Formats: sequence, C-alpha cells, structure tokens
Amino acid sequence: MFAEISDKIKRTMKILKELDYEAEIISVEEFYDWMTGEIFSDDKTGLREVLDSEYLMIHEVVEISELKKIGRRIDKRIIVESPKTVIYEAHFYAQEFEMNYALTKKDYSWLRHRLKHHKSVVFDDPNLPDSMRCRALNIYRKFKKFENVAPNQ
Repeated sequence: MFAEISDKIKRTMKILKELDYEAEIISVEEFYDWMTGEIFSDDKTGLREVLDSEYLMIHEVVEISELKKIGRRIDKRIIVESPKTVIYEAHFYAQEFEMNYALTKKDYSWLRHRLKHHKSVVFDDPNLPDSMRCRALNIYRKFKKFENVAPNQ
C-alpha cells in the first residue's frame, strides 16, 4: 500500500505544481499517519476513498502541506493535539482549493457532492469554532451558485 500512496502523492504533486501551488514535501508515512490518525469529527472519509479520487488527494495533500507550512509536525495525533482553528483553517483552504480545481475541470457533479459535504460542516458541525464559521460560510456561498449547473454547461 505504501508504494501506491507514494505514487498517488507524486501524481498529486505534479498536478499541484501545474496549478502553481507550492506544496511541502510529504512523506508516505506522514500521509498515512494523517489519514489513519485520531480525529475529533465524524468524518468517515477513508484512505481507500482518498487514494481513488484525484480531488480528495488534492484536498489531503494541500491540507497537510498547509499545516507543514506553519510548522506543524504530521503524525497520528496532529488533529487532536492542534488547536481546532488551525485544523479548520487548513481544511477550508484545501476545501476551497479542491472545489476551485473541480470548477476549472467543469466537474459540477463533484462540486455539488463536495458542496453538500461542506454545507454539513457549516451548519451542523459541533466542532466548528465560532471564529471559523464566517470563513466556512463564505466558501459555501462562493460555490452555491454552481449547485444547479447542469454537467454539460
């Protein structure tokens, strides 16, 4: 499995470079620990689901990279040991980046899918710090206008 993770990270890094995103170097172990570590939310997105999705790989690599850029060490406990505002800021940055990428590919189906997920964070996530709610809502509003766009538009 580590060979597959390595391959997917390399592919994702190539895409991110083409998008002018300067990602941090992420080891297979860091990625694995991030994906299998302790969490405080009900997020059920698993390692296999992420590895099978270009969009989710972009999301996770950007999220990890944003945390590394501010000096966070990536291990199995980073999520539960970091301030929630730090985790949510990295998550929202990655969420917006991922959704912008889907928009450039005109993948409105994926955009709708992820907007639905993001909406649940905005309105139903008991862990979302009040100070982050406005940021989350702004992302939701930005992409909501694409909610009813037909796939071929």
